[in-house]
Amino acid sequence: MAGPLEGIRVVELGVWVAGPAAGGILADWGADVVKIEPPTGDPGRLFGRMLGLDDDANPPFEMDNRSKRSIVLDLTTDGGLATARQLISGADVFITNVRPDALGRLDLDYPNVAALNPGLVYGLITGYGETGPETNRPAYDVAAFWARSGIADLLTRPGDSPPFQRGGMGDHMTGMALAAAINAALVARARTGEGQLVTTSLYRQGTYAVSFDLNTFLLTGRPIAIGQRESMFNPCMNNYLAADGKRFWIVGLEADRHWPSLCRAVGHPEWLTESRFATARDRAINSRELIATLDAIFATRTLTEWAEAFDAEPELFWSPVNSMEDVLGDEQFHAAGGLVDVPDDGGSLPMVATPADFHGTPWAPRWAAPKLGEHTEEILAELQQR
Repeated sequence: MAGPLEGIRVVELGVWVAGPAAGGILADWGADVVKIEPPTGDPGRLFGRMLGLDDDANPPFEMDNRSKRSIVLDLTTDGGLATARQLISGADVFITNVRPDALGRLDLDYPNVAALNPGLVYGLITGYGETGPETNRPAYDVAAFWARSGIADLLTRPGDSPPFQRGGMGDHMTGMALAAAINAALVARARTGEGQLVTTSLYRQGTYAVSFDLNTFLLTGRPIAIGQRESMFNPCMNNYLAADGKRFWIVGLEADRHWPSLCRAVGHPEWLTESRFATARDRAINSRELIATLDAIFATRTLTEWAEAFDAEPELFWSPVNSMEDVLGDEQFHAAGGLVDVPDDGGSLPMVATPADFHGTPWAPRWAAPKLGEHTEEILAELQQR
């Protein structure tokens, strides 16, 4: 169960979430990831305290740092920096989300590191890009991914304040993008023998996430309207509330294909020929009336009852709007491999899996997130043997 990256050596100089997420994905997939931390530790070790958790629990840090080894190095000292450079000189991959100006001051920027190890794949995550006037601008994903990229604005109803992003959303997407780029660069290295710099940014990842909207505006000059639940042009593509207060989404993207199934499920087959609703255009014109009618109908049964009616129609696509409890209780979440068991102190902890499986070279987490500097002596001993 070593995973497809067994034998790949990774050095991570990552803080908070984005860089460690990229390293965490590679660690899940079998790479030997050595995490360089300052004497005070990766600030991500503070998440548990910030969340008010007891007993040193830190689920966010555990998620992104399992199966890694931790070494404490003070990079402000010559000795610590020399050890870091020695680690990087023998690595296949270096991952960092430290700001470029700080990396430059440490001589850990790409030109200096490439001179040390020409075959290295150097993976860099920035807030706003590696060039331009704001390349060193500090950023968390709430700023660069969520707010500045347009995501928050696109999810804001007119007159409302923007919704808050959940923790690490942009960081995890960006970490996955960097992990993919690193693996592509490793494929290229196998062909050419040469390493390279691969980069991504929270800002780029955010704009890619909304590229459906952004590319439409770029090529046509016209924004895609923000949907209002009460007046969606396609009432088959909307969310509704059942009698027990549970919300669900009807996903009838192809209006004419999915409309007959919805009519039958709600007990109104006559709507198929009724002039107000017969065509997609008719339903768009009368959307407020139709949505209000559907609201009243859906309020008469529980979600469980509606689920039976919906599932009896193969062409009716729908989904419950799940809470975290619902997700963990969802049989399909478990069947799809949503959780993995992480070995810890003789037992195991269930954790969320990274979202890819390899059927020829399956992976499994090897151990829980390391304690600060847990592997320092072990790693230093390995360096002496090289």
